Amino acid sequence: MITLNSREKQLLFDYCIGLTSQEQSVEAKALMSSNQAAAEIHSKLKAALAPLDSLEPEPCPDDLAEHTILRLSDLANSSQDRLHQLLDIEQKREFTVKKWLWASLAGRLATAAVFIVAASVLLPALGYLRYHSRLQRCQMQQGSFFQGLSSFISDHAGQRPAVATTAGAPWWKVGYQGIENHSNTRKIYLLVQGDYVTPSSFVCPGSKRGRIVQATPSQIRAYKDFPDRSCVTYSFQINCRLMGNGQLLCQKVVMADCNPLFEELPKDFSKPFKLQIDRKSSTLNSSNHSYFGNRRGQNVLLGDGHVEFLRTRYVDVSKDDIFTLRDTDVYQGCEVPSCETDLFLAP
Repeated sequence: MITLNSREKQLLFDYCIGLTSQEQSVEAKALMSSNQAAAEIHSKLKAALAPLDSLEPEPCPDDLAEHTILRLSDLANSSQDRLHQLLDIEQKREFTVKKWLWASLAGRLATAAVFIVAASVLLPALGYLRYHSRLQRCQMQQGSFFQGLSSFISDHAGQRPAVATTAGAPWWKVGYQGIENHSNTRKIYLLVQGDYVTPSSFVCPGSKRGRIVQATPSQIRAYKDFPDRSCVTYSFQINCRLMGNGQLLCQKVVMADCNPLFEELPKDFSKPFKLQIDRKSSTLNSSNHSYFGNRRGQNVLLGDGHVEFLRTRYVDVSKDDIFTLRDTDVYQGCEVPSCETDLFLAP
């Protein structure tokens, strides 16, 4: 029986819980059909996870999941540290080889081996639990944003939050506090100023770059925009134009996890902005939801208020990339969609 490596075991685990792409699913099926050990592992995993199918998902409190995962992770790490200590002690100790001593050493190593096996199984599972918890909290944040947006519209005679802009104005200067409206997030910041959405709701729990605005209510009202890029780790729809009745086009998608092309922006607003995208960046998912270094996808808030997790950057069968403009490889931070079917979320 051929022994499976760590990558193959991880592939089987991902396949059982539905995290594999189409190509990875094909690879997992081929592995199970050609390897008896893989088939047995898959069967045991499915049997162990079967009771979960009958459970209804419930949102977990923000802090409980994180604290539980951290405690379990620390426990797993401490077991490995203990193994290294035992091995180090045994290697340095001077002793006469006796039967009872070898038995004692064998017992210790056997116990340590159990801890290693447990840790090798537990750590990937803990990583997935942490990933899934942050994914759900992100969806709840986008849902709370939509509620705040709906309340704003209701309080303002059906008008969405908006600021006056001129043609060709830049939309990339997140954090700019001048009088010009040079950021696509300025209109969104009106929801914070009006207390419709809290500042913490704009920082995805899965983002490593995000930080929550630390400011007093008077300071929040004084800002014209979010203090800087790290305070908003989502990307929002850039409007294309107005129809004759004054309604905005391109509202099918409201917001999504941060556009991977504009995750890091220049802090010097006086210099021109230019970005050339390549083949790799044209397919890259948002970094907000990474699992073992792989960018799994992005949560997207649609115009009807529901949130979907997309494993690609295409919102429907039209194959329209929500993070780029059609036929555009170079961005200077002022481009806008030319039609209602070209969805574009930035920066």
